[in-house]
Amino acid sequence: MTARPAGDTPAPDIAGPAADREPIADFSAFGVRAFTTTRAAGSFALDSGEPVRDVIARWRALQAGLRGPVGADAALATAHQVHGRRVLVHSAGWSGWLRHPEADGHASASPGLAMAVTIADCVPVFIAHPSGAIALLHAGWRGTETKLVAEGIAALRGLGAAAGDLRVHLGPAICARCYEVGPEVYARLTGRTVDRPTTVDLRALLADQARAAGVARIEVSPFCTRCDNDRFFSHRAGDWGRQLAVLVSPP
Repeated sequence: MTARPAGDTPAPDIAGPAADREPIADFSAFGVRAFTTTRAAGSFALDSGEPVRDVIARWRALQAGLRGPVGADAALATAHQVHGRRVLVHSAGWSGWLRHPEADGHASASPGLAMAVTIADCVPVFIAHPSGAIALLHAGWRGTETKLVAEGIAALRGLGAAAGDLRVHLGPAICARCYEVGPEVYARLTGRTVDRPTTVDLRALLADQARAAGVARIEVSPFCTRCDNDRFFSHRAGDWGRQLAVLVSPP
């Protein structure tokens, strides 16, 4: 894909048309908001060839849509993602847009805090507890190999959220039919030996890791970023764009 000309696409209303986002209803009983933006919302990649002002306009629209009913400033936690295992734990008492230099996960038990990760084929892992404690992770094959999900669940346990009460949603990501990896990566993920590129199901592996950590309720999005490339950006399809996974704790 090529970059759009500056000003070609207006900033989307993230709180508006359903075409701009894919809502996740799994946590609504907890008062937790969760969604993934779509191609219709535009790209949120900060390091693409698209004009910076267009991308930042989308981020500003996102923050505006996350404000409370009385217009309070939102606290939005993000990070430069490095396919690592670090999960940041956020407390209350701040507002604005936090951009940490290196992390692939966020967790908090503070009310009204929003967190976001950028995705294209990697798995957005949404985790929530009935108390309102939440965690959001960005898990590619490296995050799957290093058991980032277990790290996120451990962070929530440290905040008083028992693993058995957690719910996990594995959001739109590349599916098992589309995600082919080399023999070395396949062996690192599965412990099995193959002699040719082979497909692997990252979401199934992450679900197994969540169960091993004590989580019983796990949901998996039906969407594949590659199969549903008309709705989502996909790195494997050649897209430079990135959508956002967003999770917001109750006010």
